[in-house]
Amino acid sequence: MFARTQYHDYFEPPDTDESRALLGSIVADARVENQAAARRLAAIAELFEMRRLEHGEREDWAVDTWAAVGSELAAALRVSVGKAGSAMTYGLAMLQLPAVAALFKAGDIDVQMFQTVVYRTALITDAAVLAEVDRRLSVRAARWPSMTKGRLASEIDRIVIKHDPDAVRRVRAKASGRDVEFGDEDNGCVEVIARLTSAAAHALKQRVDGVSKTLCEADPRTAGERRADAVGAMAAGADRLACCCGKPDCPAGTRPVPGAPVIHVVAEQATLEGRSDNPGYLLGADTLIPAELVAELAQHAKLRPLINPADAVSEPRYEPSRALADFVRARDLTCRAPGCDRPATHCDVDHTIPYPYGATHAGNLKCLCRQCHIRKTFWGWRDKQLPDGTVIWTLPGNQTYVTLPGSALLFPSLMTPTLPPLGRVAAIETAGERTVMMPRRKTTRAQNRAKYIAGERRHNHAQRTPRRTASFGPTPAANDPDPPPF
Repeated sequence: MFARTQYHDYFEPPDTDESRALLGSIVADARVENQAAARRLAAIAELFEMRRLEHGEREDWAVDTWAAVGSELAAALRVSVGKAGSAMTYGLAMLQLPAVAALFKAGDIDVQMFQTVVYRTALITDAAVLAEVDRRLSVRAARWPSMTKGRLASEIDRIVIKHDPDAVRRVRAKASGRDVEFGDEDNGCVEVIARLTSAAAHALKQRVDGVSKTLCEADPRTAGERRADAVGAMAAGADRLACCCGKPDCPAGTRPVPGAPVIHVVAEQATLEGRSDNPGYLLGADTLIPAELVAELAQHAKLRPLINPADAVSEPRYEPSRALADFVRARDLTCRAPGCDRPATHCDVDHTIPYPYGATHAGNLKCLCRQCHIRKTFWGWRDKQLPDGTVIWTLPGNQTYVTLPGSALLFPSLMTPTLPPLGRVAAIETAGERTVMMPRRKTTRAQNRAKYIAGERRHNHAQRTPRRTASFGPTPAANDPDPPPF
């Protein structure tokens, strides 16, 4: 049984010997797991090199040394040959990326991060460039906070593009192959597959999401079905969906239609003018845009220059001006809490030191998504912001994490120190019980899960019942005197 403790400012999980021991055990076990994965891949690479020394490459054989060793590993590990080949690829990459591999062997990074590094650097052909990228990645990777796979790929790409722009996986060649394909009709539906530019796809997603949300909550369609129907409605020129709730007083018709989609791209002036190969960054999608595509977009986009507030005075209000908020979002790019990459366009602009104790100034502002903002406010997450936008987090259990602004590599000029170092005020008295301000869920997790399970069961029953009827014919009446023989 756990005792529940309330604080007048926020709820902070107690820092006890037991909680510290559990966190310590979790971290230690993760490190051991990482080390074991690294040893396994290193041993696989060593086995391949041994077999190659024994037999040579045998490149002209129908089953060469690679295939033979892959089959040997597949049998030993009880995995597919393809998966064994993938393990050999990552094992041999440890020889090509020795600095990052050293972090892996020490347990400082996990196998997913190592695999992502290998994939994102695989197009580098110059050994000297690869060695420098390896060195720079090893310096940064050990300090990276937890990240989603997409955010991790973007962080690696930002280093690769500085040294070998042609080696970045997202290149113009993919954009040149954009197309929309329509499959064959199947039970009244057609599969549509589209390859669009990142900017166009992001705008389309906004538009589809907007139209799909013009329904009331009682509409029986799933979120996916609503999006699919939204595309159909847009193709017919409609800006809203017809609700299927069947209620005479359905409020869907009174909801406003979505406005035109807006995308936000951060780029250097030289890139906009076609004088630089540095990519732009698509806010909201955590995606790099090649310089040539940025220059094309700039010809028709509304351009708004960012104003660096390094020498600006604090603004005398809680809400930052649009210019200041734009700068903070362009500097941060995503939510600044560890492990979160919610786009800055979907984040609150948070005062590190609460207003009015802290200034409305870039040196005291950062992007936090609503969930992370709530964690800071109610769950004891402490933060300290440095003049260049770096944020030092202290979580329950005194676990410390550091997050850098997303622009640190792409747009380092945005990290110009803006204020003297600021630290969180030790104690700020607030009136009343702050926990009453906690936003409330409309439904609990248990209710959501129960609804999901019930919906899935209904779907299964509906799919199963017609098949049974078709297979066995109509069900005889209970008083049928002559039931069919079995």
